[in-house]
Amino acid sequence: MNTLAHEIEPPIAENVKVTDDTLRVDLRDGRTISAPLAWFPRLLHSTHEERLNWRLIGKGQGIHWENLGEDISVGGLLEGRGSGETQSSFKKWLSGRAAPLTTRSSGCTKKADR
Repeated sequence: MNTLAHEIEPPIAENVKVTDDTLRVDLRDGRTISAPLAWFPRLLHSTHEERLNWRLIGKGQGIHWENLGEDISVGGLLEGRGSGETQSSFKKWLSGRAAPLTTRSSGCTKKADR
């Protein structure tokens, strides 16, 4: 019996769009995956600007939001997996976001008093 071995390529993301209620990922093979944003609480509770600040990781096998500490795998999306973050971890992250903006600045430095 002959068996053909097909090398299965992992799904590769090419573009990401986050709306108020949906995460949409366009794949290299032409498919588009979408998932409810409620599956990813950090994205759900982020600003529009934070949602735009993503980059592909693992040669397109994942998506990373640096300022949110969020990583999502394309394979996980295809399997229907949401965030695996615990409720206590999410609450801790969310409470850190409530800190005054001055303590959450994004690289701004205060000049020393003269």
